[in-house]
Amino acid sequence: MVKNISIRVRLALAMGFLGALLVIGGLMGIVGLSLSNNDTKDMYSSRLASSEALAQANVALSRARLWLYRIALDPASPDVPQEARTSRDLLTASMRAWDAYRALPVSSLDEAQRAADANTKFDALVKSGLEPMFSAIAAGDTAKIPEVWRHTPPSLFIDVSDSMDSLDQIQVNAARATFDAAQVRFHWFVEVALAGVLGALGAAALAWWSLQRAISTPLTQALGHFRAIADGDLTTRIEVHSGDEMGQLMTGLQAMQGNLVQTIGVVREGVHSINTATHEISDGNVDLSQRTEEQAASLEETAASMEELTSTVRQNADYAKQVNQVVSSTALLTEQGNQATRDAVQTMRNLSESSGKMSEIIGVIEGIAFQTNILSLNASVEAARAGEQGRGFAVVAGEVRSLAQRSATASREIKELITDSLKRVETGARQIDRATETMTEILASVRSVSDLMGEITAASQEQSKGIEQVNQAVAQMDQVTQQNAALVEEASAAALSLKEQAEQLETAISVFRVGAA
Repeated sequence: MVKNISIRVRLALAMGFLGALLVIGGLMGIVGLSLSNNDTKDMYSSRLASSEALAQANVALSRARLWLYRIALDPASPDVPQEARTSRDLLTASMRAWDAYRALPVSSLDEAQRAADANTKFDALVKSGLEPMFSAIAAGDTAKIPEVWRHTPPSLFIDVSDSMDSLDQIQVNAARATFDAAQVRFHWFVEVALAGVLGALGAAALAWWSLQRAISTPLTQALGHFRAIADGDLTTRIEVHSGDEMGQLMTGLQAMQGNLVQTIGVVREGVHSINTATHEISDGNVDLSQRTEEQAASLEETAASMEELTSTVRQNADYAKQVNQVVSSTALLTEQGNQATRDAVQTMRNLSESSGKMSEIIGVIEGIAFQTNILSLNASVEAARAGEQGRGFAVVAGEVRSLAQRSATASREIKELITDSLKRVETGARQIDRATETMTEILASVRSVSDLMGEITAASQEQSKGIEQVNQAVAQMDQVTQQNAALVEEASAAALSLKEQAEQLETAISVFRVGAA
């Protein structure tokens, strides 16, 4: 049952017991100091103060009586007034000290009664023994002063002095009683303290013994098991003998050892598998690295071919662009020639129309010449009829007839020429029309060629762009392939390093001994 008590509870019990002893010791010390402080306070503020006040009152009263005695011995002395004032001052001081004593607390009822009796005697001394003396001194009666002193009973002063001495003795006795009680209490506290210290030492020894058995022994065993595990020995037997924290520690250590045995077994199998896999990965990475290098070389050749093809297609695109520009210029020139041909056709048509109008004019001229000829014939007939008077008119008519015939002949010749020119103009117009139709067909063909060349140029440009993109893609593939080759080399190196680490791990794990397994 004790073994199953937790260390926490044991520590709590031990600390609680020691704490209780500490509290009890502290309280006892506080109580003892408080009592000692009260005794010291009572001795100082009551007994010592009362004794001091009584001593001061008694001494001052004795000195006042002594000064009065000196005055009684030599009442005629010039120092009597000063000595009387000194005696009066001492009496006042004695009465003040006595009042101070009366104001302090008394130690017992007996002291109170004796203080009241001493106060009565003090008043009687002042009234019956000292005041008459002061009155005589004040009156300056040198004969009366000694007389008053001789008639003053000495018992008045002796009774007051004895009363004060008895009261002072009461203070001494009270102080001694307080001291004796303090000594008894001190010895009692010392004995109790020694008993408490011995009990605390016994409790501490018991607690040390209990904790030694509960902590030190299991901890030593646990450290031995830890050293064995650190040395790789997992075959030591861990036994649990208690249910406290150290027992739980041993239970955890036992579970840890079992888990380590299982883990080391699994790790060994895993390291063996990793070692085998790393061999395969290393071999595969070597083959992959070679194939990747070959692929990289092929891609470099492909990239070079694509670069040449890209250059050729770019040149074809440039040539197609130039041809397209030439065809466009030819189409523009053809369009201009067609327009010039159309203008010539229009001019020939205008000439044909002008020739028609000239033919009409020549027809009119021929009609006029025919009519003039007829008129000249009629004029010649009329002139012949007129005879000699009409001879001149006949000559004129003959000339007019000759001119009319010549005009008609010229008109016929001009008409023939115009008719021939008109025929030629019409023939040229028909030829120009055919040329215009041919130029139109040529222009259409040129336009078709221009359109086809434009499409060829655009297709060449698109083809050039596509080939450039293919070239860039091939270049990127080449770069990526080279990167992949580098990564494959790194992976091969990493696999080789992993293989070495797996071998090292297998060597490191082989130091653990897990029994028959």
